[in-house]
Amino acid sequence: MAPKFGTSGLRGLVTELTPALVEDHVRAFLAACDTGGAICLGWDLRPSSPRIAQDVIRAAASMDVAVIDCGAVPTPALALAAQARGAGAVMITGSHIPADRNGLKFYVRSGEITKEDEAAITAALGTTPRTDTAPETQADPDCGARFVARYLQACGTGALRGRRIGLYSHSAVGRDLMAEILTGLGAEVVDLGRSDIFIPVDTEAVDPEVRAQIADWVAEHRLDALVSTDGDSDRPLLADETGAIVPGDIMGQITAAALGAETVVTPISSNSGVTAKGFAAVQRTRIGSPFVIAAMEAAGGKVVGYEANGGFLLGFEAEGPKGSFAPLRTRDCVLPLVMALIAAGPGPLSARVAQEPPVVTLADRLQEVSQEASQPFVAALASDLEARATFLAALGGSEAAVDLTDGVRITLTDGRVVHVRPSGNAPELRLYVEAQDRAGAEALLQAGLAELRRRLG
Repeated sequence: MAPKFGTSGLRGLVTELTPALVEDHVRAFLAACDTGGAICLGWDLRPSSPRIAQDVIRAAASMDVAVIDCGAVPTPALALAAQARGAGAVMITGSHIPADRNGLKFYVRSGEITKEDEAAITAALGTTPRTDTAPETQADPDCGARFVARYLQACGTGALRGRRIGLYSHSAVGRDLMAEILTGLGAEVVDLGRSDIFIPVDTEAVDPEVRAQIADWVAEHRLDALVSTDGDSDRPLLADETGAIVPGDIMGQITAAALGAETVVTPISSNSGVTAKGFAAVQRTRIGSPFVIAAMEAAGGKVVGYEANGGFLLGFEAEGPKGSFAPLRTRDCVLPLVMALIAAGPGPLSARVAQEPPVVTLADRLQEVSQEASQPFVAALASDLEARATFLAALGGSEAAVDLTDGVRITLTDGRVVHVRPSGNAPELRLYVEAQDRAGAEALLQAGLAELRRRLG
């Protein structure tokens, strides 16, 4: 399908992200949004990203906008660099989706673009270039180093001393910076699974083969934990000393408490145990960082946000073990990884995770399901009580309540939750489930996926 805005930027097939389309969207962004006359530019390690970077540079030059070339860097590192300069930013990434797709993430001077900004960009498509000036760029070779320093200064060089941590590097753009951060905090780092070929890693729905490989690595190398990220390194992946994956929203709960947050903003798909954590306020939103950021800005004060994929957004100047973290209102993978590991102390990570409220959430997806198939199915669930009853009967449950904030989230009479949502910009149908224990959640997830496959093929 044609490139379009979804929960996190503009995405589409590489074959459809032509130079003309990319340049049109970048010119529209520069015409419609406040960038202060400059943008920081970064990209992930997909084969198509360097070419798209040149398209962005040409478009910026045609609008008399300066480009600060940050190179291949994590999205949060790019956002931090732009924030320090008072500039906008463009990150070229498709995040966790396969290499045949890519995308653009746009940042104004205040941070990630809003849904209103997306509408303004769309309305400005077709903007005429202002000049035919040759592209000029200014390099920022220290972008990554400043990102590393953020965590070393706030956490202290001995924060993870004595810990043996695996780093599943694969093709994540932040793999080397992550190794620097962990080593700088005192951990012994074991690099694993590094790849020159792009590997899509979804931290919210980790493939069974990847889970098995992680468990094998943890056992083989006697690791205290294993960490990884998605392609643009804004979403974390964490496994404990048994090889079990720690859900991203559990990392969010732990990190929010460790930083002294008073208000937590998180999408409706996140673990509902957060409401039992004692925060002054918990706000649930639609899925996607723009919705989380909008609610954070409205709340103000000591506010944080996080998503089920683990990306953490810091809305206030928070104290770490040795120093402070400046606000960074974009998804960051490092903060939740580091704070969860520090919160575990000298004991096993699994013991710290076990202290969280006893609610288990799991997620997976059906891939290659067209929106022409998924959207009518989800719309029928939303509007038809009988359709929901039929769907739930196949899962051995019945409806107690339904929430239509984003997709269809059904609470069953026994307290379990089933949440179905079509992707906004990929041929995928997401399924989120919640239960009081892992066995129950896994059984519900598998039953739900089987029923969705039967209905959608």
